[in-house]
Amino acid sequence: MLSSSDFASASWELVVRVDHPNEEEQKDITLRVSGDLHIGGVMLKLVEQINIAQDWSDFALWWEQKHCWLLKTHWTLDKCGVQADAKLVFTPQHKMLRLRLPNMKTVRLRVSFSTVVFRAVSDICRALNIRRAEELSLLKPSGEYFKKKKKKEKNNKEPIIEDILNLEGSPTISGPSVSPGLYSKTMTPTYDPINGTPASSTMTWFSDSPLTEQNCSILAFSQPPQSPEALADMYQARSLADKAKLNAGWLDSSRSLMEQGIQEDEQLLLRFKYYTFFDLNPKYDAVRINQLYEQARWAILLEEIDCTEEEMLIFAALQYHISKLSLSTEIQDFTNESEVDEVEAALSNLEVTLEGGKADNTLEDITDIPKLADNLRLFRPKKLILKAFKQYWFVFKDTSIAYFKNKELEQGEPVEKLNLRGCEVVPDVNVAGRKFGIKLLIPVADGMNEVYLRCDHESQYAQWMAACILASKGKTMADSSYQPEVLNILSFLKMKNRNSASQVASGLENMDLNPECFVSPRCAKKHKSKQLAACILEAHQNVAQMPLVEAKLRFIQAWQSLPEFGLTYYLVRFKGSKKDDILGISYNRLIRIDATTGIPITTWRFTNMKQWNVNWEIRQVAIEFDQNVSIAFTCLSADCKIVHEYIGGYIFLSTRSKDQNETLDEDLFHKLTGGQE
Repeated sequence: MLSSSDFASASWELVVRVDHPNEEEQKDITLRVSGDLHIGGVMLKLVEQINIAQDWSDFALWWEQKHCWLLKTHWTLDKCGVQADAKLVFTPQHKMLRLRLPNMKTVRLRVSFSTVVFRAVSDICRALNIRRAEELSLLKPSGEYFKKKKKKEKNNKEPIIEDILNLEGSPTISGPSVSPGLYSKTMTPTYDPINGTPASSTMTWFSDSPLTEQNCSILAFSQPPQSPEALADMYQARSLADKAKLNAGWLDSSRSLMEQGIQEDEQLLLRFKYYTFFDLNPKYDAVRINQLYEQARWAILLEEIDCTEEEMLIFAALQYHISKLSLSTEIQDFTNESEVDEVEAALSNLEVTLEGGKADNTLEDITDIPKLADNLRLFRPKKLILKAFKQYWFVFKDTSIAYFKNKELEQGEPVEKLNLRGCEVVPDVNVAGRKFGIKLLIPVADGMNEVYLRCDHESQYAQWMAACILASKGKTMADSSYQPEVLNILSFLKMKNRNSASQVASGLENMDLNPECFVSPRCAKKHKSKQLAACILEAHQNVAQMPLVEAKLRFIQAWQSLPEFGLTYYLVRFKGSKKDDILGISYNRLIRIDATTGIPITTWRFTNMKQWNVNWEIRQVAIEFDQNVSIAFTCLSADCKIVHEYIGGYIFLSTRSKDQNETLDEDLFHKLTGGQE
């Protein structure tokens, strides 16, 4: 038999600090424990000793030195490795966090600091009524992000008070019953698909969303444009290296906020991280579409992505149109269109899918490989040679282009055959100047071959451009996405086609248009205000009849069609290289870019990737591709875990299917992105 003194010698004192939200000072409480006491027992002793009647269920133990939560309540202190010198804090798992949304609006809500960021973002998106939470993540801004703003605040006599939307009561506690992004085909639409207003008393598709109708409007409708002064004062990343620094702040999705040093009430940015926007549906996605539009809008205004002046005016015209519609009272009127029963709609969709749409030329489509053949002009840049285009007869079949001296020689050997699989396709268009060019960067062993094609008119350009885009992804014109791609390109060209209508100039004085609000500061400096306003109103005529949600979707599509869309930059050093390069990560490829010139050197497609891994000791990412191609690089502007997560995240998102009732495989996400450190 053991005496009580033996028990006493096996026990020891553990000091736990209690982080009580209702009291200003934190209290230290000393407990007498033994190594075989489990974590749950420690918390029970704590609550008994504190002796305050309240709900302690959200509290857990945080180990300060090890920077980790002790959430496995059945584990003993010995198993956790906790000894008398451990500094433990008894603190709530859910704390307040300020999130700046893509529309620059800040919301304050209660978020779990103990679950992994992937799940915390799902809970945040559920609270904000945003589907497909896996596309978003949290970004910790660099010190430079708010720097310019602070300078301005010092000069102002009146302090700027930030307008914060407080959702303190939001229940963002994880629940297994609702999965992020899940909805049924037969549920009631929550938004009007034309104008994006809430469509019924069922305000939100999440049963536990705290959004009121007013708050929902703040998130689902575009905010008034910023003044040109405020716009000029915001942080702009000038170089690729600056953009790389901004991307260093993405949080690790497989660790909790607390483990990453995030403090209570800290400000983070909620952003669309992965540029694959799955299943955008105006009926359910008013908030998601608006926030996506806002992220695109700010990317254009702050020149995070390059576009031509012509494109800038299109974006300006769409912004002007959207801000006008958002401010008008007309959009608050609900449309009285007859509602089609959702089940019937789903059944008719299924019917069309099963029948394969119009079945007139089904057999022909299966047996015929689509082909394009036409006269185009070609130019290959060489040093000390002026840009002279030469006409050839081009034939586009499968994923390659062959060109001949003339049509009669088509059956013989081509002058050259270009395989477009894995190439970069860049539009080289000026509609006003009737220039319809396609720039191809074709990967070869030692870098990229540059080829320029020139088309004669819009329809020819749209067909060849769409074929090049599909071929670069390894798809042929037989793919179902070819015709929609052609139509998308044509609609974008139509928006660029500015009509020189006399009524624009005459009505200019009466318009409430401040053109500098809708273009980047650099573009605004180039033109006089009246001249810029006339150009925007001219471009606006092509979009003036568009409903609100369609205009936002069209803006997003135009953004997606820009050559640099979806590229996230990191500064890296490739193995065997003596200088630093920029690595661009997109949804389907990696691009090595010269850090000084910004010119792409090589492209590697994810479809050709065999495997990738990380050597955590030397922080090096190694990737193997088909045909014995392998690369390795170390990350200089960010932790290699961030780059590793980006690649794995895009591969994870490519596994999503159209089945709306599927739940996300979170384990697969962590397997692809977590890395075994």
